[in-house]
Amino acid sequence: MKRFNQTTLFLILTFVISFSMAAAYQLLTGGAVGTISYTILGATYMFVPALSVVIVKKLIFKEKLHSDMQISFKINKWFFAAWLIMPLSAFLTLGVSLLFPGVSYNPDMTGLAERFASMTSPEQLEEMKVQLATLPVSPIWLILLMGLVAGITVNGLAAYGEELGWRGFLLYQFRTMNFMKASLLIGSIWGIWHAPLILMGHNYPQHPQIGVVMMTVLCVLLTPLLLYFTIKSKSVIAAAIAHGTMNATATISIIPITGGNDLLVGMPGLAGMIAVMILTIGLFIYDRYISKENIMTKNIQQ
Repeated sequence: MKRFNQTTLFLILTFVISFSMAAAYQLLTGGAVGTISYTILGATYMFVPALSVVIVKKLIFKEKLHSDMQISFKINKWFFAAWLIMPLSAFLTLGVSLLFPGVSYNPDMTGLAERFASMTSPEQLEEMKVQLATLPVSPIWLILLMGLVAGITVNGLAAYGEELGWRGFLLYQFRTMNFMKASLLIGSIWGIWHAPLILMGHNYPQHPQIGVVMMTVLCVLLTPLLLYFTIKSKSVIAAAIAHGTMNATATISIIPITGGNDLLVGMPGLAGMIAVMILTIGLFIYDRYISKENIMTKNIQQ
């Protein structure tokens, strides 16, 4: 009963605070995306799950966080695996995208600018294209380098705000469940939580309504990877690193292509889902036949 109460309180707090923030932003700004105020909203939004965990565990139930949240900074190989798998998923997504009809490689590297043309002025769009054209090296390698650094620093910190809730608190609350069932539940909650931002145009500016469903599916597909890294590393920090690096390197899958739309190409699109499924299948094979722990086919806590 105690675990049920904690879970319920966490979900109520997380959704009420998050959705209220988004509603206030919508009323005050009209839901403008791509602005400084939206960036602030997005960064603040990511810390709501962590805030809810602190309120439930520390303020309401007077419990310590460390013991059951898997907060450990003891570095191991799974931290590095979590760090590198998301850039791999971005490149794999790029490859899958290029297989779709009407999608082609763009040597000018302006795919990202064109994708968000409706959200920027013609002058801003042209300036972005000029800046890309004058870079001394390919933008892909700059994004990769900066993304890897950001994934373990600023982006990783922001992602930790979410991961303490999803892969920390909820993983512990659902620890008696089968790995895949817990992944489905946590992924669904995580995806639906994004709904207000998606409806404003985040990730799916061309199809915000359908984007809510797409984002939920993507979160469900990503969760087995993030849960696996958390369990193997015995630390939610690994999930934060993977999540943060994914956010920082996702543009690799978009910037070198032309064609398609936000439901088809890029990490949030069908191509990204296929890439994540391929990686998950690979991880399942590793877990089943190489590691032989069979984490993905058993209950989380034996």
